[in-house]
Amino acid sequence: MAVISVREKLAILSDAAKYDASCASSGSAKRDSLKTGGIGSTEGSGICHSYAPDGRCISLLKILLTNFCIYDCSYCINRSSSNVRRTRFSVDEVVRLTMDFYRRNYIEGLFLSSGVIRSPDETMGEMVEVARRLRIEEKFGGYIHLKTIPEASAELIEKAGRYADRLSINVELPTDEGVKKLAPEKKPETIRLSMAKLRCKIEEKAEPTLQSRKRERFAPGGQSTQMIVGADKTSDDGILRASARLYGSYHLRRVYYSAFSPIPDSSAALPLQKPPLMREHRLYQADWLMRNDGMLDLAIDPKLAWALRNRGRFPVDVNRADREALLRVPGLGTKVVDRILQTRRHRRLRLEDVGRLCQSVAKVRPFITAEGWSPGALTDKSGLRQIITRSCEQLSLF
Repeated sequence: MAVISVREKLAILSDAAKYDASCASSGSAKRDSLKTGGIGSTEGSGICHSYAPDGRCISLLKILLTNFCIYDCSYCINRSSSNVRRTRFSVDEVVRLTMDFYRRNYIEGLFLSSGVIRSPDETMGEMVEVARRLRIEEKFGGYIHLKTIPEASAELIEKAGRYADRLSINVELPTDEGVKKLAPEKKPETIRLSMAKLRCKIEEKAEPTLQSRKRERFAPGGQSTQMIVGADKTSDDGILRASARLYGSYHLRRVYYSAFSPIPDSSAALPLQKPPLMREHRLYQADWLMRNDGMLDLAIDPKLAWALRNRGRFPVDVNRADREALLRVPGLGTKVVDRILQTRRHRRLRLEDVGRLCQSVAKVRPFITAEGWSPGALTDKSGLRQIITRSCEQLSLF
């Protein structure tokens, strides 16, 4: 069997890790190695960034420990039945690569995931050892994210949280039915139980101890998860409902969405084409609204909620504004905006003209100027939300 060089391993295992989207370094505790005599920092300058074709900012060494795996998930390029070139890193190789890349200013930290080899505990044990070596022996102060394995022991998860900034457990797919169909060896209830235990551990460690009165360090960046979009027939509404449950139940920092990518020799149960990348983008936008509002406001639509929080961007002049600015106005959809742009080429629009084009001029009025119309202080009025909701209230038929 030919010996594979570290460079070749890096090419194989970094490419295998590209399907894992949950690698942002937000939410970690501040840590500066200048004060501890080590190397690295979770913030500050000196990080070289590169960008993927879809715009993601990449500043972490993102690799798999191995792409060997005992599981045969239909949607995974590294499934046990997949005909891909296999290899694995040793613990020494991952530690050395991380330190060498950091010293060259290529990365700000490490994102480490893995296929499962022999047993969940054996694989998780090696990942934890990488993190321990970096923190204890190399005095590495940069960011570390470990993708944990649901079936791993509580002792290993405890150690992982001690060394890592963030831990994550993949829910894989939005529904239990999808997981059972496409990843029958994995159990959704086991994944949820592991996420619940991790939440409890994070909350437990966040409380000061009686002896030291200090909080123990445990995954200060919290936990996150990832679900694949487009591998099954779950609608966007179903995906967002699943995300809302995950945020509420496990206090996740982020849910990441990864658009399904067709793989060679795939199951007939999988789609032949990948979903539009814009679908993933829209899910991130809707997810942002959920995370920043707590939950979506049920009384008003997300666009109106955003406008009320960003009143400095309004009013918008319907006779001068570009298409992007007009699309931000509550009550103006794509068809209405296109008609406004077409009409204003021939004449200036008045408020009543806009009212004839859209469904609710009451929702639009505070956010636009038009020929003969200015909202004045209405845009900044403290009770504007109540004014709009009352004027747009649906009357009962009974």
